[in-house]
Amino acid sequence: MHSNQSSFVCSSILHYSKPTLAHNTRNHLSSLANLKQTYTETPVPYIVKKCIAHLQLCASSIFKLKQIHAFSIRHAVPLSNPEMGKHLIFTIVSLLAPMSYAQHIFGQIQGPNIFTWNTMIRGYAESENPWPAIELYRQMHASSMEPDTHTYPFILKAVAKLTAVREGEKIHSISIRNGYESLVFVQNSLVHMYAACGHADSAHKMFDLMIDRDLVAWNSVINGFALNGMPSEALTLFREMGLEGVQPDGFTMVSLLSACAELGALALGRRAHVYILKIGLSVNLHVNNALLDLYAKCGSIREAHKVFNEMEDKNVVSWTSLIVGLAVNGFGKEALELFKELEREQLVPSEITFVGVLYACSHCGMVDAGFKYFKRMKNEYGIVPRIEHYGCMVDLLGRSGKVKEAYEYIQNMPLQPNAVVWRTLLGACTIHGNLALGEVARAQLLQLEPGHSGDYVLLSNLYAAERHWSDVQKVRRIMLTEGVRKTPGYSLVELGNGVYEFTMGDSSHPQSKDIYAMLAEITKLLKLEGYMPHTTNVLADIEEEEKENALSYHSEKIAIAFMLINTAPGTPIRVVKNLRACADCHLAIKLISKVFKREIVVRDRSRFHHFKDGSCSCRDYW
Repeated sequence: MHSNQSSFVCSSILHYSKPTLAHNTRNHLSSLANLKQTYTETPVPYIVKKCIAHLQLCASSIFKLKQIHAFSIRHAVPLSNPEMGKHLIFTIVSLLAPMSYAQHIFGQIQGPNIFTWNTMIRGYAESENPWPAIELYRQMHASSMEPDTHTYPFILKAVAKLTAVREGEKIHSISIRNGYESLVFVQNSLVHMYAACGHADSAHKMFDLMIDRDLVAWNSVINGFALNGMPSEALTLFREMGLEGVQPDGFTMVSLLSACAELGALALGRRAHVYILKIGLSVNLHVNNALLDLYAKCGSIREAHKVFNEMEDKNVVSWTSLIVGLAVNGFGKEALELFKELEREQLVPSEITFVGVLYACSHCGMVDAGFKYFKRMKNEYGIVPRIEHYGCMVDLLGRSGKVKEAYEYIQNMPLQPNAVVWRTLLGACTIHGNLALGEVARAQLLQLEPGHSGDYVLLSNLYAAERHWSDVQKVRRIMLTEGVRKTPGYSLVELGNGVYEFTMGDSSHPQSKDIYAMLAEITKLLKLEGYMPHTTNVLADIEEEEKENALSYHSEKIAIAFMLINTAPGTPIRVVKNLRACADCHLAIKLISKVFKREIVVRDRSRFHHFKDGSCSCRDYW
């Protein structure tokens, strides 16, 4: 048994040892030699005591740890010794050594105590593969070992990383049964677990039950809302946090900036930027990356570039955020130049970096360059293309008018095309008028996502463009029969300290009378510029005049009218929309930017549209 243990440890020592460690460990090995000489005849407990003392000095060296382990084995200290095993496992976990080593020791300890169980669970929870932490937790229960106050934070951390909310709910129930739910660090772990698993409401309920809320709790619940599509709630909680006198840290500000980015709340994000400078977080890499992302997602690419240039430390995330930001804002050539600079800095791009690069090629019409970068991604950087990369290539071909080639590319893909890929092809068919392939794409989408209303809109537009009016009516009848309804659209705009949401035909705002008067004025002025509504976008069996009225009341038009009333002439207008902009709104906003001499930035579900002087950055392809 001892020889096998020695073999295991010695092989591990050879694996971890390096020539550079020799000098650093000379004193340590000398100490072990003295221990061996002095205590050869002493009982095992004394050897264990001395080994533990030496283990406590191994805070930075796995090599030293294994030397002590080997020494204990040679002097007949069995791994089944609970004290020796406990300290070995604790040191292994603290040094982030492979958990297989800790598991080897743990499996031989006779009757491990709760400290040892917790250490093993912690080690797996902090590893790249947290699932064994849950298995150990189950084994602990099966062995009649009750969890203590330290068990829950470790096991809930593993659950959060795995987003295994059902396991988390079971653990929550046991914590209540054992009377630990009221402890602040258990409550914090529960809030974090529910938030990480996408259950922001459950996280908030847990948060509301807390009597003592520390910064960790506030950060967890704010981040939970920010990451789960509830940015308004995240901002509300941030304000409450300030009222309770809790000072934010870098993690808080990252969550706040993420919420601002999701809402397109540029003014609020700028105030957060000022606050970050005030409290000295401007050197925090994660905060700066979040700032960069905020400005890019709010369509303020100049400010994003400024943040990037002023950053003392940059990582690949920083470069990627700006490359993607430039690409989706219509600055494709600038995005590609920045990528070349990244390579000159000898940084290794990530798979997300290449999504930005391919997107930039697509929007610049650089087909050959796109295929070159796609090939380099695989051959030079060893990145296995994901479905997002193949989707970019389909978009690249479709956007350039090579719809047939795009279809052939989909057929030859090594991955199963998803709905987004087929929808990209359908969009290209709609723009370039390829009815046959459009119907093929639609047939695939019916199998993958039969209830997606946007696909019906694209197909109806394709039929309308080809003047197949009977097919347009057929699409509308199918929608009625199948009960498919267009996803309700909404548009967000920021004014002063508030973010305002408008829906189609919205009359809930106190200024509704003035807003609709402005809409009537807008329509009148646009018709003088030759504007003709695209009524084919209205999927309803109503009269033509009613269709025109319906188009006038789209949420983005209402939001723009609201901003025209409440902002000074020449002030840029920014709109965040949850759906793809329809052709009529796109045409209307181009003309509004010309007639009212306003720069209008619209972020829809597909991309950014920078409207100025009657034109759009997307070149009418989105």
